[in-house]
Amino acid sequence: MKQVNGEKLLESLGSGVSALRGRLTPDAPMERVTWFQAGGLAELMFQPHDVDDLVTFLQLVPDDVPLTVVGVGSNLLVRDGGIPGVVIRLSAKGFGQLELAGDNRITAGAICPDKYIAAMAMDNGIGGFAFYYGIPGSIGGALRMNAGANGSETAARVVEVHAVDRKGEKHVLTNADMGYTYRHSTAAADLIFTHAVFEGYPDDRAKIRAEMDAVRQHRETVQPVKEKTGGSTFKNPPGHSAWELIDDAGCRGLMNGGAQMSSLHCNFMINIGHATGYDLEYLGETVRQRVFETSGIKLEWEIKRLGIFMPGREIRPFQGVTTE
Repeated sequence: MKQVNGEKLLESLGSGVSALRGRLTPDAPMERVTWFQAGGLAELMFQPHDVDDLVTFLQLVPDDVPLTVVGVGSNLLVRDGGIPGVVIRLSAKGFGQLELAGDNRITAGAICPDKYIAAMAMDNGIGGFAFYYGIPGSIGGALRMNAGANGSETAARVVEVHAVDRKGEKHVLTNADMGYTYRHSTAAADLIFTHAVFEGYPDDRAKIRAEMDAVRQHRETVQPVKEKTGGSTFKNPPGHSAWELIDDAGCRGLMNGGAQMSSLHCNFMINIGHATGYDLEYLGETVRQRVFETSGIKLEWEIKRLGIFMPGREIRPFQGVTTE
């Protein structure tokens, strides 16, 4: 199985890299990026200075080199063998803009934290964004997975999404183009979201603040927000709550190596010490197997798993469920 070798990949891009203004890092440790603080190396990481720098870089990268885009790392589990190819990590300087865009509209960059857009909306009396205050991630990830909480979701607020494709061409997508369903978008996988325009509605600031306070209090009361976690591990199956299925399967507090299903909220997986990517993913697959055995329901991962396994440390499918 291929192991990462960032220096060789960097050399293969040729002299064109001298025109780049962003940062190129061979063999970048992903444990410094993900909230789990675990995982292997990115073969080559690129942090573009801005959209034009991103376009220039994409035009340099051969079609056969894998590309992976990450944000703040809140919803990622990286396998210990690392991530082959290029990891593009958007920077706050070039992709963190946040500004009003007309009546009840806000433009937010892909790396802008979700809670920032909630705060701006509250400051300007724009309703419909309080749910973002409780989502630990950035706008790019919210756009890709239709992030939601407390009965609201991204699809209800998106007006248009700006993106760059694999060849460096720019696109503008409408809400309909995004093809939103529960925690999913059908937008092309090679699109890198750069920023988006959202729309809310006039609302009372005090009311919005109360909604945000309720979201914050709920998170701090029932979620392990001070732990090394990736947020909700599994999607809620239709008509069910993932945490209830996990609890009924006896998996609350279940451990594997340095990984544990939180005793506070058992749909949150946490790194309680020095968990590896293997520890975390094996624990998640064990939970899926036990839930399937007790309920017949196949949980789907909400956390995005990236990269390759270390040789000899592959996680094989359990009976009835798969690793994908």
